[in-house]
Amino acid sequence: MVHDMLYPSPEEEARTHKLKRLVQSPNSYFMDIKCPGCFQITTVFSHAQTVVTCAGCNIHLCEPTGGKARLTEGCSFRKKVD
Repeated sequence: MVHDMLYPSPEEEARTHKLKRLVQSPNSYFMDIKCPGCFQITTVFSHAQTVVTCAGCNIHLCEPTGGKARLTEGCSFRKKVD
């Protein structure tokens, strides 16, 4: 099987470690989370280490785990772009 190391596929590039990619890039990102109760949008880091609550209705939007933050049931999110 032929393997091109100069031009890896996007799927293969995503599986590799963040420091061993052809161009180094982080796995983390900022995201906008929409509250299921009041539909207010809050910006949260993907690897948040504290519980994030909604400023409007005090509902927990996400809770920390060992790596990425876990969103609560009913919350929708989207990745922020530059």
